[in-house]
Amino acid sequence: MPVRAKDFAFFLSLFFARLADQMLLFLVPLVVFQTTQSAALSGLAFFIETLPRYLLFSVCGILCDRRSPVSLLVISQRFRLLTCAVGIAGHELLGGIGWLIALSAVCGILSTQGFLAREVMLPQIFRQQRFEKVLSYSQLGDQLGMVIGPILAAALLGLWPWQIVVGITAFLFLLADLGLTLWHRSSRIVLAQPETAHESWVDPFRIAFKHIWHLPGLRRAAALAAGLNFVFGATLATSAAMVTGIHGQSEQSYALLQTASAVASIAILTFLAHVIIPLRAMGAIGYTAIFIGGLLTAISPSYGIYAAGYVLVLGFDKMFTIYIRSLRQKIIPQKDFGKTTGAMITINNLSQPLAGLLVGLFSGPGSLGLVIGGISLVMGAIGIIVAIGAAPILKQANR
Repeated sequence: MPVRAKDFAFFLSLFFARLADQMLLFLVPLVVFQTTQSAALSGLAFFIETLPRYLLFSVCGILCDRRSPVSLLVISQRFRLLTCAVGIAGHELLGGIGWLIALSAVCGILSTQGFLAREVMLPQIFRQQRFEKVLSYSQLGDQLGMVIGPILAAALLGLWPWQIVVGITAFLFLLADLGLTLWHRSSRIVLAQPETAHESWVDPFRIAFKHIWHLPGLRRAAALAAGLNFVFGATLATSAAMVTGIHGQSEQSYALLQTASAVASIAILTFLAHVIIPLRAMGAIGYTAIFIGGLLTAISPSYGIYAAGYVLVLGFDKMFTIYIRSLRQKIIPQKDFGKTTGAMITINNLSQPLAGLLVGLFSGPGSLGLVIGGISLVMGAIGIIVAIGAAPILKQANR
């Protein structure tokens, strides 16, 4: 799918926003671990950073059905810029590593709003394209940010304190906003009109959870995504401590590992953009690869095995993401897409901060691998339960 010239600014905006987000995601666990030398505190920082963004997915989804997604995306990017500036100013005036965690948490919430706004816009902007292909190309922009983000953040952190690096991320958010403004002015895309607001905020939640429970396939997909994100969250929450602490590698090695996983993701997304794989097979392959990767990071006697597991988890996460985003787009009614997607993502992703909390509570000397291994086994059990429950339905459908 060649990118039309008028849509290039849209993808460029996505890239700059993702690049800035990835730099913040890289900074928080690493700076906290460097400052405290505690894997437990690094896990708790991850919990504090990620919990608000996932709790508010449902609210952000409702807003996407009630207001123009373009205006919500503009607000998301401009307020992330402002949040970075306030966080830096607060640290300079009062000091403390808490400002980095707080600004990252707020930017995470705003990133949630931006993601859902784009999620609502994509099928309307590219109506004539195969949606799996559109998602693959949009996530390629994400992955380019993931490739460059860790390298850029690590290099800048070697030269300057984190406050200056956060200032550079603020500039990237500004570039993202300029790209979106340029696209909006040149594009003639007419988006669906927002729905009339319900009298109560309870109604959208009721509709969303009713869809998740009753629409075929959504409930099982939500359970699988929750299990997957349990391992994904544990991997992110422990990666700085595992790489620079337990395996004794440098900050540059940590950045290269994240880059390698992003390159693997790009290869997988490029493959999916050109090769048609049945959705069910795509989900099964992604889920199995991440389960194996989680076990490898848990039992890793050497850095090489840990790195292989890490790349499997972060690389094939994108394959499973294409599966679940495509499934949502096919099943959920357009008028309820924002609220239902937001509620489903909340359910899917609460296991990520929970994984960070478990790491913070139960990770002692020599026990980090046991915690990751236990979380991986929970993911495997969820996959088996869902497969057993789906088997009778599949047999009936094939008759």
